[in-house]
Amino acid sequence: MKSLDVRIWGIRKRQTKKPSFDVRWTVAGQVFSEFFRTKALADNYRSKLLRAIRDGEEFDTESGLPESLAEQKASLTWYAFALQYVAMKWPHAAPNYRDSISESLTSVTMAMLSERAGRPSDKLLRHSLRNYAFVLPGPEDADLPTEVANAFHWVAKASRPLSDLAEPAVGRMVLDSLKLRLDGSAAAAETVQRKRRTLVNAVHYAVDLGEFKENPITAVRWKRPKVSKAVDPRVVANPEQVRALLHAVSYVGGYRRARGRRLVGLFACMYFGAFRPAEAVALREADLKLPELGWGVALLNRTRPTAGKRWTDTGETHDDRGLKNRPTEEVRPVPIPPQLVTILRDHLKTFGTAPDGRLFTNERGGLVGSSTYYRVWQEARVLALPPVAVASPLASRPYDLRHSALSTWLNAGVDATEVAQRAGNSVEVLLGRYAKCIDGRQEIANRKIEELLREYE
Repeated sequence: MKSLDVRIWGIRKRQTKKPSFDVRWTVAGQVFSEFFRTKALADNYRSKLLRAIRDGEEFDTESGLPESLAEQKASLTWYAFALQYVAMKWPHAAPNYRDSISESLTSVTMAMLSERAGRPSDKLLRHSLRNYAFVLPGPEDADLPTEVANAFHWVAKASRPLSDLAEPAVGRMVLDSLKLRLDGSAAAAETVQRKRRTLVNAVHYAVDLGEFKENPITAVRWKRPKVSKAVDPRVVANPEQVRALLHAVSYVGGYRRARGRRLVGLFACMYFGAFRPAEAVALREADLKLPELGWGVALLNRTRPTAGKRWTDTGETHDDRGLKNRPTEEVRPVPIPPQLVTILRDHLKTFGTAPDGRLFTNERGGLVGSSTYYRVWQEARVLALPPVAVASPLASRPYDLRHSALSTWLNAGVDATEVAQRAGNSVEVLLGRYAKCIDGRQEIANRKIEELLREYE
C-alpha cells in the first residue's frame, strides 16, 4: 500500500557505546528509522527522503520507503559484491596478495555495515570476515562454526548497498576507516595506501559489472597519507658491522644445535649478493657456480616467500614462485664476491643440502621461515652491537642487509645500471630508494658551487 502521508523528524543522536545517528519518519502513522555512524551520513539519507516528498513520490507503508530508495535498497549489497570480487581475484593472485585483499575487504566491510539489532561483537565480525568470508572456498561452501555462520547471516542483512559508494559522504567515510587497523589502532601510511588500492581495484570491477558508470572512489576528495619510499640511512650497516653481525649469528643457539651456524650463509647472501630474503631461502646448489678462487655466480630463478597455509594453493606455509615482478621462468645472474663464495662452500661442506637441493634449512630440515631467521637475527644484534646500536634502527631487520649492500655498492661508485641489474630493480626505483644513503654527494656539489662562485670574485 502506498501513501503520501509522510512526516520526517530531525536527526537524533543515540548515546550508545559507539554513538550513532537516528533518522526517523512516519508513513501513514507508522514509524520507521535508520541508524548511521556519522551525522553526515544521516543528513545525506534524510535529504533523500525529503527530496522524494518534494518530487511527489508515494511511500510504501510496509518498507517505509519511496520507490527511488526501495530500488536502491534491493540492489547488490557491498558484502555480496565483495564475495564476488574475491572469487574473481583469488585464482590469479599470489598468496601474500590474497592476504592483503582479505585484510582490505574486511576493513571496508566493517565500515559498510548499517546499525541493526543483534549485531555481533566487532571482534567476532572481523574474525569471521578475515578468516572465512574473504578466503576461498568462501562462506557458502565452508564448514562454519555456529557463531561465524550467525555472524554472516547478520552481515548479509546489515550490509549497505554497493551503490551507496556513489555518495561522496559514504566514500569518504569508508576511506577514513582504512586509516585504522583491524584492532582499532592507527595504520601505517603504507598500509592505508595498500588498502585503498584494493578498494579502488574492487570498485573498478564493479564498473565492469555495470554497477557504476565510473569509479566513485577516485572522485572523492580525500588526502592520502604520504608514504616515504626512501630507505632510512640509519638502517645501513657498514662492512665492519656486518662482519661482526655474521660472526655473532654463528654463536646463536650454541655450537651443537647450530641454529645460528646454519643461517650464516643465508644472511651473507643478503649482504654480499643483495639477495631478497625469499630469494636466499629458495637458493639451491644447482643455482651456484663456486670456484675455489675468485668470484662466483648465483643464477637466481625462484623465491619462497612466507605466506601462510590459508593463502597458498598447496596448503604449505611458503609459496613457490618466480622472481619478484618478473616472468615466471626468468633467471637473474648475480656475481658473488670471493667472501660469499667461501662462506657458501663451507656451508655445503658442513650442512649439505635439503633433498630438493636447497642450501638453507631449519633444524628439522624444512624451509626456513621468516620468523625463524628474524629471531636469530635479533639475538645476533644483541651479541654483536653495543646497547646504543641495538636500540637504534641499525640493521634492525634481516632485509636491512640488502639495503646495506646496495648502499655500499653505490657509495663505492659502481654504475647504477649494474647495481640495479644485480638487485633486480629498475634504475629509477634504485636511485629513488637509496638517494639518501649515498654519501659524499653533498660535499661534491658544494665544491662545484664554490668553484663556480670563485670565477666571479
